[in-house]
Amino acid sequence: MFTKKRIIQFCFAALIFLSLDLWMFKTLSTNFRSYEELRNFNEIELFAQTAPEDQDLQAYEKWIPSVKSIIAGARAFYFSFDEMQGDFVPSTGSETSFRLWDKYKESTEFRKAMESVYYLEPMKLSGSYKADYSLDPDIHSQETIASQVYFVPVIDENGYQANGAIMILVPNSTATGYMSLLRTIFISAAVIFLGIMLVITFTRDPITGFMVLALFGVVVIFIAYPLLEAVRLSFMKDGVVSLQTWKETLSPTYLVALWGSLRLGVLTATISTIVGYMFAFLIERTSFRQKKVMSTLATMPVISPPFSLSLSIILLFGNNGLISKQLLHLNTSIYGLGGLTLVEVIGMFPIAFMTISGVLRQIDSTVEDASLDLNATKWHTFKSITLPLSAPGIVSAWLLVFTNSLADFANPLLLSGDYRVLSTEAYMLVTGRSNLSAGSAISFLLLMPTITAFLIQRQWVAKKSYVTVTGKPSTTLTELTNKPVRVSLEVVSWTFIGFIVALYLTIVAGCFVVNWGIDYSFTLANWGEALSRGWTAIRDTVTLAAIATPIAGLLAMLTAMLVVRKKFPGKRLLETLIMTPYAIPGTLIGISYILAFNKPPLLLVGTGAIIVINYVIRELPVGVENGITALHQIDPAIEESAADLGADVTTVFRTIVLPLIRPAFLSSMSYTFVRSMTAVSAIIFLISARWNHLTVLIFNFSENLRFGLASVLSTILIVIVLMVWALMQVLVKDDKLTQKTISTR
Repeated sequence: MFTKKRIIQFCFAALIFLSLDLWMFKTLSTNFRSYEELRNFNEIELFAQTAPEDQDLQAYEKWIPSVKSIIAGARAFYFSFDEMQGDFVPSTGSETSFRLWDKYKESTEFRKAMESVYYLEPMKLSGSYKADYSLDPDIHSQETIASQVYFVPVIDENGYQANGAIMILVPNSTATGYMSLLRTIFISAAVIFLGIMLVITFTRDPITGFMVLALFGVVVIFIAYPLLEAVRLSFMKDGVVSLQTWKETLSPTYLVALWGSLRLGVLTATISTIVGYMFAFLIERTSFRQKKVMSTLATMPVISPPFSLSLSIILLFGNNGLISKQLLHLNTSIYGLGGLTLVEVIGMFPIAFMTISGVLRQIDSTVEDASLDLNATKWHTFKSITLPLSAPGIVSAWLLVFTNSLADFANPLLLSGDYRVLSTEAYMLVTGRSNLSAGSAISFLLLMPTITAFLIQRQWVAKKSYVTVTGKPSTTLTELTNKPVRVSLEVVSWTFIGFIVALYLTIVAGCFVVNWGIDYSFTLANWGEALSRGWTAIRDTVTLAAIATPIAGLLAMLTAMLVVRKKFPGKRLLETLIMTPYAIPGTLIGISYILAFNKPPLLLVGTGAIIVINYVIRELPVGVENGITALHQIDPAIEESAADLGADVTTVFRTIVLPLIRPAFLSSMSYTFVRSMTAVSAIIFLISARWNHLTVLIFNFSENLRFGLASVLSTILIVIVLMVWALMQVLVKDDKLTQKTISTR
C-alpha cells in the first residue's frame, strides 16, 4: 500500500497544490493590504479637509474625535504649526495617540513623517505599532491593539502650506480579521486536499477513508479545538502569557470549592451505588412481580430535568416549604451539603441501577447453583460469588455517578447555599465577572478528577471481567433471598419510589398554587403566564432537540461501525476523543465553545447551530457505546457476504447493519432527545436572544422565586420527554430469547 511509486505520486501532487495554494494566498493578501492602505489614505485625506477653518483649539478638540465616524476605532492627534519655531507642536487629541507619539517621536520614521507632512505629503509608517486603547476607552476597543500610523497635513485655504498635521492610528482589527479568514480558508483547502489525496493514494476503501477523515475533522473542530482555546486563555493575562490565572485558581479559596465538589461526589456516588444495587438486585435476582413498573419509575429521574427534583425539595423543605415550615414549623435548612446530596442521589442512582442491572443479568447462575448444592447458605453464596462477580459493575457505577456528580451544575446553583463547589464557581466567574480565563482554569481544575474517574472506568474496569462459562446459555436465575429479605427490599424500594413520585406530584401541584409558601389558593393563572412567556422557549427547545437527534443517532452508529468493523491508523485515538465529552463538565464545554466560536472563521455563538452541535457532541459517547455493544452481537459474516456480492460500505450499513442495530439506534436517538431537552450546564452559556432554552427559563424562574411558573414549564417539559421516551420504548422491542426467569429453591 505504501509503495515507493505511490509516495512519490503523493508528494508530487502535494507539492504542486501547496505551491499554488501559497501563491494564491500571498497574491490575495498583498492585494488586500494595498487596497486597505489606499482606502485609509483616501478617507484620512478627506477627514483632513474637514478641519475647522479657524485656528481655535476648542474647535479642534470637537473635530478630532469625529475621526471614529470615518474609520471605526481610529484615534487622532492634532499638531499645530508654530511659525516662530518652524515646527509642529502637539496640541490636542486622543491620549492613546499622544502616548504613542511621545514614545516614538525621536525615532527615524516619526521624524521622516513630520518632515513629509511639512512638505504637504501624507505618509504611512511601515510596520505596526502597539497602542494602548484603554487610555481612550469606547465600546469597540479597551486593550492594546496593533495599529497602522498615518500622518497627513492640514493645508491652509490657499493650498500652499500646512496649518498643522494629524497623526491617525487605525487598528489592524479589520485587516487582521480578513487575513485570519483568508489564512483559515487556504489552510483548510490544503488540509482537505492532502486528506483526499491520502485516502485516494494509500487506501483500498476510499469511502471508509473519507468517513474516518470526516470523523477526525468533527473531533478536531468541535472537541479538541475548543478545549485548546480554553487552555490557551487560562494561561493568558492582558494579552500575554502568564501563570497569574492559575495562581488565583490554586488559591485556598478555590481549593475549598474543589474539596467541596470531591466530598459531594464521593457521598453521592457511594449512596447512589448502594441504592442502585438494591434496586438492581430486587429486579434482576428476585421473584419480585412488579418489575416493569419499578424499573420505569426508577429511571424517571434520569429522563427528567436535572433540577426539577431540586425545585420539589425547595417547595417541600425550603425556607417556606410545605412540610418543613407550614406543617412541622422547623427552622432547619435544606440548603447545603445535606440537601444537595439528597437531590443528587435521587437524580443519579438510576445510572448505578442501570449499570449494575446489566451485570447482574449476565451472571450465569450455574455457579450459584453449585454453591447451594454444596450446602452453602444463600447469604454465603451471595457474599462469596454474586457480589464478587458484580464487582466490575459496582465500581463502574460508582465512577460514573462520581463523574456526573462533579459535573452537575443546576442542582448546586439552586441548593448549595453556603456550600461551595467548582461548577458554580466557574459559572459565577463567567456570568458575574465576565472572567472567561478564570472560568476556564476552574473548569479545567474540575476536569482533573472527572477525567481521572472516567479513564479508570474505561481503562481498568472495562478490562476487568469475571466470566462464567458454560456449555449453553442459562435461561433461569436462582433467587438468593428469603421471603423476609425480599419483602424488606420491596418495602424500602417502594418507599424510595413513593418519595420520588411525591416529588414529581409536588411539581404538578405547584402549577395550581398562587404563591407557594405564602398563598396556597387554587389558580390557573400560572398556566396562562407561563405559556405566554415560555412558548418561544418551548418551540426553540423542541426544534433544536429534534434537529440534533437524528444527526447524533446516525453519527453514533457510523462511528460504532468504523470502530468495531474497520481497521485504520488512529482508531484508538479517535474512539478516546469521541468518548471524552462524557467526562468533560458542561461548564467547560460552554466556556470553550464561547471562546472558540465567537470569532472568525466559525462565528457560531448566538446561533442555533452551536446549540445543536453541543447536543450532538455531548450525547455522542452514549450513542457510540450503544452501537458498539449492538455490533458486537452481530456476526460480521453477514456484512462480508454482502460486500462479496458487490455492496459498498454505505449500502451495507443502510440495508444490513442499520436494521439489525435498530434498537440501539432508536435508544441512542431517544437518549439524545431527552438529554437535549433537559440540558442546562453548557446550554446556559450558549443561549441567545434568538434561541432560548426551556431549562434555562425554568432555572431563571426558580432563582427568582417564581415557583408557579417554574412548575408549569417543568411539568410541560416532563410530559414532552415522557411521551417521546415512551414512543421510543414501544419501537424498541424486547428480545424474548434473552429474557431469564427466576427460580426458587
